Amino acid sequence: MTLQSPIADAEAPLDCPLCPRLAALRQECRAEHPDWWNAPVPAFGDPLGRIAVVGLAPGKQGANRTGRAFTGDFAGDLLFNILLKTGLAEGSYEARPDDQLTLRDVIILNAVKCLPPQNKPLPQEAHNCRLFLKSAADALPNARIFVALGEVAHQSVVKVLGGKLPKARFAHMAEYRMPSGKIVIDSYHCSKRNVMTGRLTNEMFEAVFEKAIALLST
Repeated sequence: MTLQSPIADAEAPLDCPLCPRLAALRQECRAEHPDWWNAPVPAFGDPLGRIAVVGLAPGKQGANRTGRAFTGDFAGDLLFNILLKTGLAEGSYEARPDDQLTLRDVIILNAVKCLPPQNKPLPQEAHNCRLFLKSAADALPNARIFVALGEVAHQSVVKVLGGKLPKARFAHMAEYRMPSGKIVIDSYHCSKRNVMTGRLTNEMFEAVFEKAIALLST
């Protein structure tokens, strides 16, 4: 399986060794599912986009399997449906990397690029991966709005953009302007658990992207 990143020079190597626990899980997955992606997941979307969506990490049955961010699991179903509804995507999402989905003015990144056990990266793993998130942010010349999905993504985005966490605490729909002028908008992660418990509704999630789009004109 070969997937081309729109910002290839900012990506982690396929056998990135920085996090031993994640590297070990990667090897286990390769042995168990040799036809899966099983590697750091690249960015997906428009490299000239003005909105960057930053997720937590690949899901085992989602991006770790398919190799495309948020593709193949519940979180992707919700995210891509909202992007299509708000005009930030076109085509059709069919939960596979070779479908006809195209993102418009938006690119998707992850705070942690490899699958973590139980979908919970350790703080050190998130810290290790910030160098790739920083490289990605630097490679996006037009990105002004960063939508952080969940607190781990929020912390990484704020630090990468030069902000201070005590002055930028995570809260759904919170908005923070970074020293560079870039804006961070927080959202609860579009995970199945958050949706099923009612912590995040479709309407709440759609409002996040409506806010991001509105801020592009300010």
